[in-house]
Amino acid sequence: MTAPRVLVSGAVLDQPMGGVRRHNQELLPRVARILAGDGGALDVLAPRGGIPFPLPDVRVIPSNLPSGPPLLRALAESRAIASELERAREEGRAYDLVHSAHLPAPRLPRGVARTVTVHDLRWTEVLNRGPAHVARKWFGPAILGRALTEARVVFTVSEAVKEELAQRFRVTRVHVIGNAADHFEPLPRDPGREAPLLHVGHVEPRKNLELVLRALAADPELPPALFAGGAKGDERERLERIAAELGVLDRVRFGGPFDDARLAELYAEAACAVLPSRLEGFGIPLLEAMRARVPIAASSIAALAEVSGGCVPHFDPEDPAACARAVRAALEMSEDELDRAASRAAEFTWDASAEKFAAALAGA
Repeated sequence: MTAPRVLVSGAVLDQPMGGVRRHNQELLPRVARILAGDGGALDVLAPRGGIPFPLPDVRVIPSNLPSGPPLLRALAESRAIASELERAREEGRAYDLVHSAHLPAPRLPRGVARTVTVHDLRWTEVLNRGPAHVARKWFGPAILGRALTEARVVFTVSEAVKEELAQRFRVTRVHVIGNAADHFEPLPRDPGREAPLLHVGHVEPRKNLELVLRALAADPELPPALFAGGAKGDERERLERIAAELGVLDRVRFGGPFDDARLAELYAEAACAVLPSRLEGFGIPLLEAMRARVPIAASSIAALAEVSGGCVPHFDPEDPAACARAVRAALEMSEDELDRAASRAAEFTWDASAEKFAAALAGA
């Protein structure tokens, strides 16, 4: 059977590094090579600003598509995809599927098969402030539900999200394509005397970094915190105000965005990593830290518990004292426990995920 020709809507691939970008950066070239080897193809429709990372072996199609705001993007995306589908037909390279991984999902011409990736359920929760985010509570479930109903196949990144989709939307045709952490080679551990308590990821409300500040206030002996990653909206300023109120501002540093070379250094230099998230679909930094043999404490939400496989201490994401205790437990992890966590992380590879993704696209 010839593999399908797939058009991926890359409208949001110009965003800063995070789980969604990492997922696409690692998987799309691998899937493109697999499909091409079986007579298919994977092309990506780029946003107006282009895609700021390499996609080897992927045909990137330039467009004037805006990456936001969401409703404007969805309208423009529908027209851009319809235009590209028509151009491809005229050139004798018609697509079999259109794949997208963001909401609102674009409208497609009648008869065009769709697949969709749902990374998490953020569109059904109010985790930020302001009317736009409150609107998600009211309209998000309907927007997500339409995308799920119209999709021939649904992909997600963990069994936790798959179960939630089944419970809340009665969706059964879901393939779990997990993420991985073999995109970087860990450096030897080298934590110094001032080694920080490290969080890797966007500085945004769903990451629940306020809990770390309160844990620092509850336990003055914890290492200082380093929040490595770009800030969204005014979240950095809000956290700085809270840190000042709690008297821990001098124990918190915001590292800002970083590249892949710095990623390995961050883990090598950390005393411990912490993931206090209230909402995650997978949690790539958890797997990265495990791979790097960094002690780590993570919130007890379902996705992080699933990925860790019981190899790290967990805590209630609403309990600062529990977070502090879990960090202390992580700092006491033995070499055998760190080895077990690293072995767990090695079970996840981008190559294996790409094989599953390509097979599911062919089945669609």
